[in-house]
Amino acid sequence: MPGPMGGRRGTMQPPQKAKNFKKTTSKLFKDYLAKYRIAVIIVFIFAIGSTIFTIVGPKILGNATTEVFEGLVRKMSGGNGIDFEKIAQIAITLLSLYIISAIFSFIQGFTMTGISQKLTYKLRNDIAKKINKLPMKYFDKKTNGEVLSIITNDIDTLSMNLNQSITQLITAICTIIGILIMMFSISWKMTLISLIILPISAVVVKVIVGKSQKYFQKQQEYLGHVNGQVEEVYSGLNIVKVFNAEEKVIKEFEKANGELYKSGWRSQFLSGLMHPVMNFISNIGYVGVAVVGGYLAINGTITVGNIQSFIQYNKQFTQPINQIAQISSMLQSMIAAAERIFEFLEEDEEEDTSKAETNISNIEGNIQFKSVKFGYEPDVTIINNFNANIKEGQKIAIVGPTGAGKTTMVKLLMRFYDVTSGEILLDNKNIKDFKRGELRKAFGMVLQDTWLFGGTIKDNIKYGKEDATDDEVIEAAKAAHVHHFIKTLPNGYNSIINEESTNISAGQKQLLTIARVILANPKVLILDEATSSIDTRTEIQIQSAMDNLMKGRTSFIIAHRLSTIKNADLILVMNHGDIVEQGNHEELLEKEGFYAELYNSQFEDCIDEIG
Repeated sequence: MPGPMGGRRGTMQPPQKAKNFKKTTSKLFKDYLAKYRIAVIIVFIFAIGSTIFTIVGPKILGNATTEVFEGLVRKMSGGNGIDFEKIAQIAITLLSLYIISAIFSFIQGFTMTGISQKLTYKLRNDIAKKINKLPMKYFDKKTNGEVLSIITNDIDTLSMNLNQSITQLITAICTIIGILIMMFSISWKMTLISLIILPISAVVVKVIVGKSQKYFQKQQEYLGHVNGQVEEVYSGLNIVKVFNAEEKVIKEFEKANGELYKSGWRSQFLSGLMHPVMNFISNIGYVGVAVVGGYLAINGTITVGNIQSFIQYNKQFTQPINQIAQISSMLQSMIAAAERIFEFLEEDEEEDTSKAETNISNIEGNIQFKSVKFGYEPDVTIINNFNANIKEGQKIAIVGPTGAGKTTMVKLLMRFYDVTSGEILLDNKNIKDFKRGELRKAFGMVLQDTWLFGGTIKDNIKYGKEDATDDEVIEAAKAAHVHHFIKTLPNGYNSIINEESTNISAGQKQLLTIARVILANPKVLILDEATSSIDTRTEIQIQSAMDNLMKGRTSFIIAHRLSTIKNADLILVMNHGDIVEQGNHEELLEKEGFYAELYNSQFEDCIDEIG
């Protein structure tokens, strides 16, 4: 899967179904919604009440129509005419019912919104806590987009669909049952005519949905391609222009956009057919109801008002059926989102092997690797019988070709991963005996990729020591040779850093991260390719800052440029997961072994570049 330049991580995907709908639904209701059972019961009661009051309305309105019709008949026969007082009473009753229904609907909506938001709040908190307990191997197997999708998209989908689907489902079921009762109470013959239309409607809906669904899926798929292509081209626009690939990009986009147009047109056309076709079928039903109703009214079996009420019920009858069809799709999306959230929350957490008595307050920085073996997969070992003994304050360089296991050693040291066998000792104590958070306080890291968050420069430097004073921040910045640059900014240490901060170079960002580590004052330093992407002039400045940083601290330096680690106390040369050589720079060159080959090859490359 492509990374940031690939632009595929955030693209839209066709709706997914839950792997185990029943199990996930049960877990959602038992483990989460059960805590709000009283509120859920209130939602049920008021949703049912709101629906009942709404359903009774057309019947009462029909009574008013009957009264008007009979009053006109009496007037034509020389009688009293229309009884407006009775009609006014009916109107007041009807208005009261609708007001009560609206109040009930408001209460159930307010309560259900509270339930969904409280549940969302809890799940977000649970996920935030869970992230810090998950092992690094989980994030190595998942893309950033997949994890973020759970925290954002899946949580939002669960919240919105839960809020809408439950109340709509209750309302729809109550409406269907209530309307059927009212229709049968008016005329069972007219009700049967209405019910005959249902299977015809169901068949039509099934055919249209079946044909449109595949085009909707294609539409989502091609929408993902189009979005991904736009994101990819936009993020790599300079590369596109450098290689004059504008026409090629446009042709690729036009092809994907054409497929999106075809699938989108077909899906929208077929789904658009639903309404006119259903209207046509419903109108046929209305004709049948009107004919039979007129016949029954002539025979005196039902009143004119009852016919009006029945036609209203008949119109309302198909709405909840369509609603249930829509809700079923919402429920599928909601349960699928819930399933992914629960899977995330049930992931295996890092094992806590710490002992209460261990702490870092008196750590000196002696580190020993004893017969360390490790593999990211159980059947593949990449670190084989690694042994090393490092004294406090020593500067240790780890060198070797790509894939030799250099960065893996650092990950083991920080307990991002635990060794498969053997042990790593910090001042003669197994690092597994420390709490991970406590252990990592002993380490400071400066990486090739600088990481600064949106905020002030001062806050970025204080990231590892929130209670630092302003004087301490300034001293750390001076030691990192970045104080002068900060003072040139309009707001100094209070200047805001964000994505639009074009006035801060990569080298200056690196110096800020070094200042952050200096302020944190760790016992052990890890410098992982900290100067590999910096120009020579900036590298000298950064190297000076790192020299200040390394004073009196045990330091591990991972570097490709061997010229930067000549003055290391000990150089560990790694290849295929093993230390193949160790010693200082002069000793290793005299051996004329693997290190000498690496060093000479880099020296020859430099000569070639100069030539």
